[in-house]
Amino acid sequence: MVTVAYLSNQFPSPVEPYVVEEIEELRRRGVRVIAGSVRKPKTQSEFGIGCMPEVVLEALPAIVLLRAAWFCVARWNRISSLMAWVFYRGPEGPYQRMKALAHTWLGACYAVRLEKHGVDHIHVHHGYFGSWIAMVAARLVGAEFSMTLHGSDLLLHGTFLEAKLRNCAFCLTVSEYNRNYVLEHYAGIDPAKVIVSRMGVEVSVREPLALAMRDSEPPVLLAVGRLHAVKDHAFLLRACAQLRDLNADFTCLIAGEGPERRQLEALIQKYGLQERVTLLGEVARSSMTALYDRADAVVLTSRSEGIPLVLMEAMARGKIVLAPAITGIPELVIPGETGFLYEPGSLSSFVQRLLFIRSLMVRSPMTAQHDHAVRHSNPSAARQLDWVRHAARVYVRHNFNRQWNLESFGDLFLQRVAPQTESVPRENFVLQQI
Repeated sequence: MVTVAYLSNQFPSPVEPYVVEEIEELRRRGVRVIAGSVRKPKTQSEFGIGCMPEVVLEALPAIVLLRAAWFCVARWNRISSLMAWVFYRGPEGPYQRMKALAHTWLGACYAVRLEKHGVDHIHVHHGYFGSWIAMVAARLVGAEFSMTLHGSDLLLHGTFLEAKLRNCAFCLTVSEYNRNYVLEHYAGIDPAKVIVSRMGVEVSVREPLALAMRDSEPPVLLAVGRLHAVKDHAFLLRACAQLRDLNADFTCLIAGEGPERRQLEALIQKYGLQERVTLLGEVARSSMTALYDRADAVVLTSRSEGIPLVLMEAMARGKIVLAPAITGIPELVIPGETGFLYEPGSLSSFVQRLLFIRSLMVRSPMTAQHDHAVRHSNPSAARQLDWVRHAARVYVRHNFNRQWNLESFGDLFLQRVAPQTESVPRENFVLQQI
């Protein structure tokens, strides 16, 4: 039986359901998976008792810390080349090098905790500090390691990423954009070990109801994501203020929690949006379907992304989406066909796109003249949006189908980690690599 240690920064996490899904897929195939979390998880997760970590690297006992120090000394030859990166290789600054030194010790702690399990391979999700921990641990226990890159961990916070890419057995990433970025910016990395592995969502066989033309009820905009600076909800609030100033009726719901909440609350007060915008806080996954059902359009304003699950989920439910034309998003949102894109960072582009989408949904005094022009050239505006909604569902079903892509992930993983294991790759996965 193959034994794989699977590490995440925090496991389980409600915003990273794909980690649970990948672990369950490997276990379904007979792989022994030791789930690990760098940080202590929150109280019992909605994923169930079987999805709690076996190894947690927070608040470690003194004996583990001491044994980790001994590991580093006794097995120095295994990690000496990594220490060269910490002390003098790469463009990182002193603060990042000090953090890498601390994470090396945590990697040794992880190795101590894994040693008795006979681990064959270590996989880590995201290229943040957890990947350095996994890389060090793999060296110390004599195993290979691999990682999955998403968006910000590659594009914004790629600390010591060259070292990780050079030392990993293979690197999965969620988009062709990311793969091309790696090969363009990190010369000498073997292209064969950088592989696109799509995420996915469940697609219901039930076709959503056709979009009805609204006469009075304001359209509902929905944003889903952590209240973090990279998600740039402040940009969304500025757009809402412009829409309000244009007398456009709307309601905006923002689902998510995070460090930016207080700042966003202040901006809502500053712009006078208390009656238009609601911060919902963290919403349980079990409640997301009802929330999506309330929305007329799902918007994304992030500065950096991989290919966001929220867009897949919205499109799978037949919702109109509006997102920035960045990174891998155009691989999912085809303008005018499966959704709409706006020019990154351009408030005017975002607002104009929203007004256009709104004009296809609603009649109001403010948009009467614009509505007339749209309907004169296209007598069935609602049908136009219905075609986009339908095309979005079909596109997600064929390219971002969770079950298909999980099976492809399992095939790929076992082919790389245990080539002797039989598996039958899906044709769908082969097509994704073209």
